[in-house]
Amino acid sequence: MLSACQEGSGQEDGKDTLLAEVNNRRLYISDLDGMFPEGTTAQDSSLIINAYVDRWVREALILNEAERNLPNDLNIDKLVRDYRASLIRNTYEQVLVQELLDSTVTIGELRNFYESNKEQYQLETPIARCHFLKIPLSVTLPDSVRTWWANLGDENNLEKLRRYAAQYASTYELADTSWVRIEQLALELPKETLTPENAIYKRDFRQKDDEYQYFLRVYEVKNRKEIAPLAFIEDQARKVILHSRKMKILKEKREDLYELEMRKNNIKIYTE
Repeated sequence: MLSACQEGSGQEDGKDTLLAEVNNRRLYISDLDGMFPEGTTAQDSSLIINAYVDRWVREALILNEAERNLPNDLNIDKLVRDYRASLIRNTYEQVLVQELLDSTVTIGELRNFYESNKEQYQLETPIARCHFLKIPLSVTLPDSVRTWWANLGDENNLEKLRRYAAQYASTYELADTSWVRIEQLALELPKETLTPENAIYKRDFRQKDDEYQYFLRVYEVKNRKEIAPLAFIEDQARKVILHSRKMKILKEKREDLYELEMRKNNIKIYTE
């Protein structure tokens, strides 16, 4: 590391090399320990040092400016203690949750949650449950694809179409229960082909332009302000359920600790 410093670029301070100084702050080569991967050349080391020194000088300048302009009544020591306590607590809680949280959410739990909270999930934009294929014109379209599309009620046909789409389609949506925002779907189609106003009428159509051929079949439309179906908010509902479980775990742990330490007479409260 020392060899990476060009001659005369730093000053010796005991056995260390001073790299930069801003007011009363100093940066030494020892402060860069661990930043040089094994096998780093002298040239690369010099680049690393120069880049680090440049960042350090700028950070030191803003830190000095901040210290000069802090309110006189700001208790830095208390802020540091509070931050340290928060960091320790949060780290412990993360470990605790990882050990105790059951991350499995059953369909029954999702349905119960949905029935109890669905009024909170009004749609902000129209959505559609549909099947959709967008295939480049450069891809040869076998007659079998049209046959599968015409008979999507047959699960075998649907599965064959999924395998084909995974290999050749630019974009596709072939999940039976998936809902898609109409505005998002419209971006995949020629301009003005699909709008919130005409989506309900686009039950089944095929279309071509200069680049793609499109297949769209709309089964159901939900308009703005309607209650979102469970399938549309399932991921969000699962997150809420897991967050609720997490909060319960932490609350129970706090109460258990409180009861335990009270029984041990380790808690002393001196307020009236």
